[in-house]
Order: sequence, then structure tokens, then C-alpha cells
Amino acid sequence: METPDFSIEFFPPKTPEGAEKLRVTRAKLAELQPKYFSVTFGAGGSTQEGTLQTVQEIQAAGHDAAPHLSCVGATRASIRAVLKQYQDSGIRRVVALRGDLPSGYGGAGELRYASDLVEFIRQETGDWFRIEVAAYPEMHPQARSPQDDLQAFARKVSAGADAAITQYFYNADAYFSFVDNVRKLGVTVPIVAGIMPITNYTQLLRFSDMCGAEIPRWVRLKLASFGDDSASIKAFGLDVVTGLCEKLLAGGAPGLHFYSMNQAVPTTAIWQRLRP
Repeated sequence: METPDFSIEFFPPKTPEGAEKLRVTRAKLAELQPKYFSVTFGAGGSTQEGTLQTVQEIQAAGHDAAPHLSCVGATRASIRAVLKQYQDSGIRRVVALRGDLPSGYGGAGELRYASDLVEFIRQETGDWFRIEVAAYPEMHPQARSPQDDLQAFARKVSAGADAAITQYFYNADAYFSFVDNVRKLGVTVPIVAGIMPITNYTQLLRFSDMCGAEIPRWVRLKLASFGDDSASIKAFGLDVVTGLCEKLLAGGAPGLHFYSMNQAVPTTAIWQRLRP
């Protein structure tokens, strides 16, 4: 089996203090030698400039960077302009997403689905970019059915995606089942497992409600039992997530993509435990 790839996600800082904090975090996480750092993109393009600045800074520091690109609320012309900026900056990898509509937002934009965006990127830039897309082992919260969700994922790959990163999850069987099901549809691209470290129970509940990720009952009950004891929450969370990563890698996952929340310690702690 090939050596698994590790990658790490940041969100663009909104203040000069946040930018400085992210530089420190990035420097610490760079010591782990991830394949690349990805940088998210706010709803309706609300952090587009921050995404561009952050990936340019990562790239300038000698690391591969992958900006997230959303088609919600965007025109072909605006996406074309962003792609050119990334090409001019030497960026060779993007994460192509439909994106979430911000509240009170009007139309969806000229490209309705992530598969449309992938197709457009390929038409405009050929093979310049390695395109990553999203996968949902526990089903996209807006999908009509599991089968519809699998078909939507297969369309993104057919449109030209090179690989996928999953939404985070805590049930390894959901990941393996998803991979099996899309393989039956003829999808052969690598599907990297998205990993969310557990450091804050309240925050985790909020995120999971928003994105449809299931927290197993035994994990929820145990986390709730710790109350405000953050040290116990972090220690238990480290055990749970490290165990999940070990199971995924042993089962053939081609890599892990860490949702760092712009913090160095949780990802580093898991990574160090996984090292042979």
C-alpha cells in the first residue's frame, strides 16, 4: 500500500491578530510535513480575498496550498478571474465546492452544482489544477436520498475531479460503506477521510448539527459526562479520533485531511500518536 497522504485545513483569518496567530500555527504544523494546506472560502464568497492572501502566503513559505472555491452566488466571469489569480500565483490544486448560501442570499449563481464548477474549471484551465471535491459518508444534509447523493458524487468525479475529501465523521463503517458504494458506480479516485479533532463538546455539537455529521451516542454521552472538564474532554477526544484514524488507515484510506480549526496542538497530538 502507498504511504498515506496527510493534509491540513485552515480558515482565512479575519483580523491582523488572527493572521499572526495562523502564521505561528502554520509554522508548527509545517513541521509535520503535510502534503498541502487547504484554505476555506466563506459563504457567498465572503472571505474570497482572505482565502487568496492566505494561500499566497502559504505558497510563498514553500508549501503547497489548495484554496477552496465555491460557485454559490458566483458568475462564470468571477470564477474565471479567481482561477487566473490562482494560476498567476502558481497554485496547482483547488478544492471545488458548491458552497452554502449565506442567510438572506438570493440566487444560486450561474453554476448550480459542484459538478458544474468542476467541469468549468477543466474547460477553462485544462489540467493545470488538481481538483479535490467533497464527499459525504453520512449523506449530504440536503440530498434527497443516499442513492441521489452517491450519484451526485459520481457526477463530480466524471466532470473531472482527481480526488475527494470527506466531511468529518466518527463512524469508520460509514466511510468504508461509502467507498464501497461509489466503487460500484465505477468511481476510482482516492477518497481521503476528513478528520475533526475533538476539543470542545459544545462547539462539536453545533458544527455537527449544521453539517449532518453524526456523533455516536457513546461518544456524546461520555463527552457530556465531563461537563466543563476540558482536559478530560480533550484526552478522551484524542483517544477516540486517534482510534478512528488507525482504523481508517488500516482499512486502506489513502490519506487523512485534518480540520485544524486554526489550532496546532490537536492535529499534532493525533499525528504523533499515528507515527509508527
